[in-house]
Amino acid sequence: MEFQQMRYVVAVAETSNFTRAAEQCLVVQSALSHQIARLERELGAKLFERTSRRVRLTPAGEAFLPAARQALEAAERARAEVAAAAGEIRGRLAIGAISTVAAVDLPVVLKQFRLRHREVRISLRTSPSEELIERVRQGTLDVAFLGLPLGVRPQGVRGRELARDNLVAVVAPDHPLAGQEDVDLHRLADEPFVDFPAGTAGRAHSDAAFAAAGVRREVAFEVTAADMMARLIRQGLGIGMLPAAFVPELPDLPVVRLRDAPARVEHLIWSRFRPSPAAAAFLSTPGIAAPSADE
Repeated sequence: MEFQQMRYVVAVAETSNFTRAAEQCLVVQSALSHQIARLERELGAKLFERTSRRVRLTPAGEAFLPAARQALEAAERARAEVAAAAGEIRGRLAIGAISTVAAVDLPVVLKQFRLRHREVRISLRTSPSEELIERVRQGTLDVAFLGLPLGVRPQGVRGRELARDNLVAVVAPDHPLAGQEDVDLHRLADEPFVDFPAGTAGRAHSDAAFAAAGVRREVAFEVTAADMMARLIRQGLGIGMLPAAFVPELPDLPVVRLRDAPARVEHLIWSRFRPSPAAAAFLSTPGIAAPSADE
């Protein structure tokens, strides 16, 4: 079994298309198809079901894919470790972040890192906090920035607290609450809300606060990103609750402070195992470097 054969299988699985996979791997399609067919003969099993409309993994392919990915990642990690021993940081750096990260200016940090380590391939994924934690546990993300309710700590990973913040209400410019300095949660009981999906960490802050205050509310719109939340709020479709440190990103929307505001803690997390050279370099980047011990 050859390294390139595994690489081709992973590319086809990710693109569900032999032509796009060949373009991604910088080979002609006939060569890629030949190598996969050769691997299938060696394994004694078909890895893909091919029709005129689609390509999908067979049960054998589903079983083969995780091991192929691990082998490719291990080979890339080995090359990166050798380069690091010679003083060069290279390889892959997969970062995850919630859409409301505010404790660091992530675009600025990424720019600083890229200027220092141009040989590192950086990717960024925006997802809910609980998904980011699981992906760091699995090793598909190297580091992640997330937000959790006060008292909740990410499990199965290493990390540290970045900042604490309170949520504020965000309303449309012509909303009756615009211009008020602060209100309590009971004042918001009859308002329709725009919020993150039920069961996510981003929603848990608000739900817990309303439950503690004995207030029922209606979440009319569930969204997965802060920018969509802001667009719905601008149209007067509901009000939202966002971290106070994040709302300067939405200068056109009035902010109302809450007397019984729920708190949020932002965390930076990484794997329990030794980080890759690229991840270790990122964790030492000015602006996010840990001052002392881990959480």
